Amino acid sequence: MKMEEVKELENMAKEVRRGILEEVYNAKSGHPGGSLSVADILTVLYFNELNIDENNPQWEDRDRVVLSKGHCSPAVYACLANRGFFPVEDLKTFRKLDSYLQGHPDMNKIPGVDMTTGSLGQGLSTAVGMAIAGKMDHKDYRVYCIVGDGEIEEGQIWESAMSAKKYALDNLCVIVDNNNLQIDGTIEEVMSPYPIDEKFRSFGFEIIKIDGHNMQEILDAFDVAKHIKGKPVCIIAKTIKGKGVSFMENQVGWHGKAPNEEEYRMAMEELV
Repeated sequence: MKMEEVKELENMAKEVRRGILEEVYNAKSGHPGGSLSVADILTVLYFNELNIDENNPQWEDRDRVVLSKGHCSPAVYACLANRGFFPVEDLKTFRKLDSYLQGHPDMNKIPGVDMTTGSLGQGLSTAVGMAIAGKMDHKDYRVYCIVGDGEIEEGQIWESAMSAKKYALDNLCVIVDNNNLQIDGTIEEVMSPYPIDEKFRSFGFEIIKIDGHNMQEILDAFDVAKHIKGKPVCIIAKTIKGKGVSFMENQVGWHGKAPNEEEYRMAMEELV
C-alpha cells in the first residue's frame, strides 16, 4: 500500500476516534477506553479489508465481523457510519431512548452489524459458527472476531478455540485487543491470560503479533492471515487503552466513563 493510502487510513482512524468521543459524550455513558484501543484495527477492517456493501448490508457473500467485546460498540458504530451504513449524525443518539444505536451491537436494528454481542466470551462461539457455515455452504467469505484480552479469561473462549482448530477454520481470524487493562485493573492482577500467544498456539492457531496502532503492521497481518491454510489465525495486537487521547491513555478509569464538557473539548482538539 502506498504511503498516501496509509495516511488516509490514519486520518480515518482519527475520524473514528472523534466519533467514539461524540457518542460517549452525548450519551453521558459508555466505554471509551477499549473503543479507542481497537479503533485502528477496525478502521483497517472497514476501510480496506472487508468485502462488504453498505447498500446491501445483508449481502450473503459479505465478510463478517463479530465484536465479541460488545461494550466497545462506539468504535464499530463510528466505522459503520463513516462507511455509509447509516448517517454520521446518528452517532449523537448513542444510548438514547428510542435510538437504534444501543450500548451493545444489535444485528436486528443496526445496518452492518453481523452479530448481537455483549455477554463476554460468547462472540467467538458465534464467529466459529459463521465460519463453519461458510465452509458448509462453500462460500469464500471471511469471519473476523475481535476479543478483549480481559475477555479471554472466559472459559467459553477456549471451547470455541478448540472447535476452530477441529474444523480447520482458515476462514476465521481472531484479533485480541491486548491493551492490558480491564474494568478492575491490569489483566495480570485480575486473572492473567498470559502468555496469550502460546495459549492460542497450543489450541492450534497460527499466531501473528503486531503493534495494534501501526497501520502498516495491521495491513500486513491481515494479508498474511488470508494466506494461512488449514487452521485459524489469531492476531495479537498490542494496544494502548484510550489511544489517541493523552489523558485517557493507559488509564483504567476510562474503561467505562464518559468525558465531561471540558474533557470532551480537550480530547476533540487532540484529534484534529
